[in-house]
Amino acid sequence: MASAVSFVYVGLAGDTGPGYTVQSGLYRSRGGESPWEAIGDGLPPAPEVRAIAVHPARPATVFAGTQAGVYRSEDHGARWVRLDAPAPGLAVWSLLLHPRDPDTVFAGYEPAAIYRSTDGGGVWRPLPLGVTFPDVTVRPDPQPKRITAIAVDPSHPTELYASVEVGGLLRSLDGGGSWECVTEGLYVVDDAVDLHGVVVSPAQPRTVHVIGRIGMFRGEERGARWQHVPLPPLTLRGTYCRALTLAPDDPGTFYLGAGNDFDGDEGALFLSRDGGRAWRRIDLGAKPGSTLFGVAVDAAAPARVYCASKGGEVFCSPDRGATWRAHPLPEGATQVYALGVG
Repeated sequence: MASAVSFVYVGLAGDTGPGYTVQSGLYRSRGGESPWEAIGDGLPPAPEVRAIAVHPARPATVFAGTQAGVYRSEDHGARWVRLDAPAPGLAVWSLLLHPRDPDTVFAGYEPAAIYRSTDGGGVWRPLPLGVTFPDVTVRPDPQPKRITAIAVDPSHPTELYASVEVGGLLRSLDGGGSWECVTEGLYVVDDAVDLHGVVVSPAQPRTVHVIGRIGMFRGEERGARWQHVPLPPLTLRGTYCRALTLAPDDPGTFYLGAGNDFDGDEGALFLSRDGGRAWRRIDLGAKPGSTLFGVAVDAAAPARVYCASKGGEVFCSPDRGATWRAHPLPEGATQVYALGVG
């Protein structure tokens, strides 16, 4: 049974490459209104949290992806236990609960790997990622290969997608048994295959939306044909996109967190009500001073929408984005890499 008031979770981390700023910690607020509290009983010391997933039917069950593996809480994050998923080489970057069966959990890793549990996190098995990547991402110097997001087509639940930074989009048509890269090729630069997210809306079966360094692309026919999705531009190169989610009760409504760069000084939240075709910028009441790295909608109360900037600004809307209230993290809590609600 869903709790009367949901919790909002924010995870801090950073890029795993050398020279990047890294923070650690996990914060929780009831409804995005109560004061933020640091939580982490059972998590590794200095947890770098890059992924959060909340069970839609049992919101007390929360998963967190860290530099030490996957953790689960059964009490809204008060206490955590480490699951039997392997420790990553660098980090767990993404988590997904299957839309048809939320006890099936996927975890995306760096170096690029995907593990799956079909029993809510008890037993994990690797999925065979025997794939190639666009040549520009491996020559002359290999770029990072991390699974930034995983998506399942709700209308075709054996069709899976995984976005790779930096490496394009991977696709499986047999439930994860085999994979191929559907953005393979030669590129002048790797902008278009530096991906940060992927979603498939139940309102548009076999149409894939991906976001990345220079914007959004729509892939029809399971990613066979791609076209650029125009967004309000934040730079001359396009819009740096970092977080994409759907309204659970209206699959034609998309929320997109963006900014003017990875370390940008401007954040923006965009909204589409027509399946990602037309977009407008939402007035958050204040201009975020950094790129939005997280967007989440409360599955139990879909009118409640949340977004968070990399710099620690959190914004809450009770009315599907019509009005907003700022609820910033405590001073010094920056490098937001994960946002969840439930």
